[in-house]
Amino acid sequence: MTDRRRQIHPASPGLSDASALSSRPRVVVVGGGIAGLAAATGLAERGVDVEIVEAQHYLGGRVGGWTEHEADSDSPSQLAMNRGFHAFFRQYYNLRALLRRVDPQLRMLAPVADYPLIDGAGRRDTFRGLPRIPPWNALAFALRSPTFRLSDLVRIDARAAAPLAAVSVPDIYRRLDHIDAETFLKSINFPESARHLAFEVFSRSFFAEPSQLSAAELATMFHIYFLGSNEGLIFDVATANFDVSLWNPLQSYLTQRGVRFRMGDKVLQVTGGRAKPFNVYTGSGDRLDADAVVLAVDIGGLQRIVAASVELADETWRTQIQRLRTAPSFEVRRLWLDRPVRYDRAPFLGTAGHPPLDNISVLERYEREAAAWTRQTGGSVIELHSYALDSATPREAGLAQLHKIYPETASARVIHERVLHRSDCPLFTPGTYSRRPAVVTPQPGLLLAGDAIRLDLPVALMERAATTGWSAANHLLQRWGVAGHELITVPTRGRSRLLRSLALRQERQPR
Repeated sequence: MTDRRRQIHPASPGLSDASALSSRPRVVVVGGGIAGLAAATGLAERGVDVEIVEAQHYLGGRVGGWTEHEADSDSPSQLAMNRGFHAFFRQYYNLRALLRRVDPQLRMLAPVADYPLIDGAGRRDTFRGLPRIPPWNALAFALRSPTFRLSDLVRIDARAAAPLAAVSVPDIYRRLDHIDAETFLKSINFPESARHLAFEVFSRSFFAEPSQLSAAELATMFHIYFLGSNEGLIFDVATANFDVSLWNPLQSYLTQRGVRFRMGDKVLQVTGGRAKPFNVYTGSGDRLDADAVVLAVDIGGLQRIVAASVELADETWRTQIQRLRTAPSFEVRRLWLDRPVRYDRAPFLGTAGHPPLDNISVLERYEREAAAWTRQTGGSVIELHSYALDSATPREAGLAQLHKIYPETASARVIHERVLHRSDCPLFTPGTYSRRPAVVTPQPGLLLAGDAIRLDLPVALMERAATTGWSAANHLLQRWGVAGHELITVPTRGRSRLLRSLALRQERQPR
């Protein structure tokens, strides 16, 4: 937390512990991903009785990790597996606050020195050595990029681009949520090559093509990572598989505070509420009674539970839930190769113009299990990501791009291989922000959390999941008169007074 202008959202005052109440509140948190774990932590630390129901046999949701076994001719192999690379940015204040519960120094994370990007023509961008102070960080990145020239800067439509320079959340959604990111970037005359190499990589981190992503979401990301924060765009990564480094320690922390975990059990239906307790019915045939419920599941799970729970909230809210959309599918292909990649390969490489490949990770550069396997075998553990897919990716297509970018892999033999094909990430298409469900629902005691849930703060991806989880806990604590937890974000509006002034002047100028 090096940014002195980071914004603190104070906690609501109240009792220090729920034990001071006449009866101890009971909460069922549905979902053990980042959002559910944040909500459970916020509640348990204030003495609330919490039970987490998680459908998988591991915690972390889309950032979960597990171990798979493969029998070789000699002996079985243990393969650390997860759903792919995740970047823990320094401005993810509320996610990092959750992780600090198990290690205040965050020793489970390690910095990545660079995040290079490469396009189909072989041009490279890098974030190494950028100034950290806005707007010089964005300006330096643009001017040293091989896809962006000084003449391009002159041709940018300053009036059309004004919202990028003066993002204010949630006002940016009023300004830009009606158009898609691709149309917006074209309208400001942003050079096409730079658009593909820089902004497309960011938009596809939402698992969507720029034409399917709200321009307001793109502008908010630009604010979070560039003009709104001086934490920089260099990030940290987990030093071991996510279960070992993150969630098993947090589960132990929460267990010590009385949280109960029901793993591998689905919630089927929620009834009650209002004047009587909630009843949460699970696939194992159990009924859990609760004073409040936090639904912290992905879109498919949320829609399934709400459809089966006809007593919840009202018809308008239920329609909001059913209208949520998931992004196109993505694929993670993890390869254990019999020989190493070149020593100077980056831990993470973003790609544009190399369909179907979007990035390549070299896991032994940062993950303990992969490093041990590499030391033992002399090979490499490589991960290929493909986003916004229409169908399953042909294996040969992704491998061909890997061999093109990292030629030394062409002669490598694949010893082990794991492929995950999923379609469970939220899609933020133009015009949908105002229709997204918020953390607080029309039914008292029923809260939502997750990265698909609307929150009028500058947060995205994993940080949105964590922040909505903390926010759900805070709303329940305030309801019971118990003190909440402060939240921290990058500034909610553009930090540069000069840029805000110029943006306002551009907007007022007649066409």
